[in-house]
Amino acid sequence: MSSTTNIKACITVTVVSHLQADILQPLLADLAKFPEISQVILVQNLPEPLPEIPESFGDSRFFTIQNSMPHGFGENHNQAFKKCETSFFCVMNPDIRLPENPFPALLEEMVANSNVSLCAPLVRNPQGGIEDSARKFPTPFNLCEKILGISNGSYLFDSNSKPFSPDWVGGMFMLLRTETFRELGGFDEGFFLYYEDVDLCARLRKLGKDIYLIPKAEAIHDARRTSRRSLRFLRWHIKSMSRYFIKHFGRLPSK
Repeated sequence: MSSTTNIKACITVTVVSHLQADILQPLLADLAKFPEISQVILVQNLPEPLPEIPESFGDSRFFTIQNSMPHGFGENHNQAFKKCETSFFCVMNPDIRLPENPFPALLEEMVANSNVSLCAPLVRNPQGGIEDSARKFPTPFNLCEKILGISNGSYLFDSNSKPFSPDWVGGMFMLLRTETFRELGGFDEGFFLYYEDVDLCARLRKLGKDIYLIPKAEAIHDARRTSRRSLRFLRWHIKSMSRYFIKHFGRLPSK
């Protein structure tokens, strides 16, 4: 297959809402415009009213999962994956906005190179700045650099840069091959809200698979970072970070 012109309705998008129906509404409107989207699976992690569903989705393209109790990032997306029947599986945050369709450029790279199992777009904040959604694998050394304000381990690029292969990309927007996600067993549910994306990319690398960021594909991330002010979230962050280092430190593959 040499182009993406005949790749239509091949993507399942999964989104998890934490009482975020209001900010999810614009994303659903964006996704409804894109012919590559076969179905959208909404996981409601807490009880809340459904957002307004675009008419074009109909009953066959939009599904909901309502949790009886809250789950973590990985568990939520893993249960949505059980309903995936398409070739590609897209993990997306509800606070993503898509003014332009990023999927043709992402699919083009994955079709051209069968070893690319995860693609992500350039992610901007609402002010237009480029977010640090592509980074080098964390180590105790570069974590110290981050604490000291020397470096946060991110890559320098812009919308004119060529596609490149970062160590890992953030879980706010990941387009994956369904077969590879299944081979990995999905996200490691031992993590909780943090490091699931880093761990997934590390395991992809260990399988010999490629990860690419495509700068000409863009998304906007209107992040609500209230978790940074919570001691509970800090504890989860430290626990997940510790799990990551125990699992991977000294055992990461070189690209």
